[in-house]
Amino acid sequence: MEQDKHTDDQIRQILTMQKVAVIGMSKNSSKAAHYVPKYLSDNGYDIKPVNPTTDKILGKKCYTSVSEIEEDVEIIDIFRPSEQVLSVIHDAIKKKPKVIWLQEGIHNSEAEELARKEGIDVVFNRCMLAEHQRLMK
Repeated sequence: MEQDKHTDDQIRQILTMQKVAVIGMSKNSSKAAHYVPKYLSDNGYDIKPVNPTTDKILGKKCYTSVSEIEEDVEIIDIFRPSEQVLSVIHDAIKKKPKVIWLQEGIHNSEAEELARKEGIDVVFNRCMLAEHQRLMK
């Protein structure tokens, strides 16, 4: 699967942003959608879980959608299947994040183009945990 064309310096710059909404964050600690945002939280990121099936994850309030989050969000990190990304992006754009980050294995050209037209940077098919460990440690 292809990957976005960001340079390491561009990814480093994105990773300096601390306010992250995680769409599809999981309660299951063995899933990447749990341990990746937990790692980010443990490394100083302000994580806002978005999961309509639970009230709290990692002791943090869960939101049913990203539009419910009252605070500003810089990065929207998406853990949803590629075919579900378009509907998620429509909601995410309303939040006006600086970056939409599609985790490893997630790519939807139509959704990505929609976000870019709104001036939102898009990272796709990359893991925030792996990129943070590779570039920020």
